Amino acid sequence: MPVAQFHLPSAAFDPERRRELLVRASAGYARILDSPIERVRVLLVDYPPADIAVGGVVGSEPGPETAAPYFTAVVLAGRPAQQRAELLGHFTDLLVEILGVDRSGVRGRIIEVEPDNWGIAGTPAARVRSEEIARRAVKNAPAQLGR
Repeated sequence: MPVAQFHLPSAAFDPERRRELLVRASAGYARILDSPIERVRVLLVDYPPADIAVGGVVGSEPGPETAAPYFTAVVLAGRPAQQRAELLGHFTDLLVEILGVDRSGVRGRIIEVEPDNWGIAGTPAARVRSEEIARRAVKNAPAQLGR
């Protein structure tokens, strides 16, 4: 379920830093939400510099000093506030550390989605979650009987 998007000016950051952001954001997202990394999706969304305004100024030559990145992180509703706050801090830290942007220019948002409104392979997440819980219960039942 975890999906994050980092909105950046195109060509402002070299491919290696972009790759590092994708890899480390994925790992951090999985760790913070205690989710299998296979479920994590992290996307970089590029915008032409002429299509970005920061403080009312349209950027023509963006760099770390003018990038002012924005990110969104989608989580299923009900995640603890502590996890959501940790995601906001972690993604901000990554942008500052990896891309060298000014922390004060970073903006981010957590979007909570009800499990009935999120699809996994075409099935509502609420149903997928309940089926996973039921499978775990069946799998663990023989071990519990032998105690």
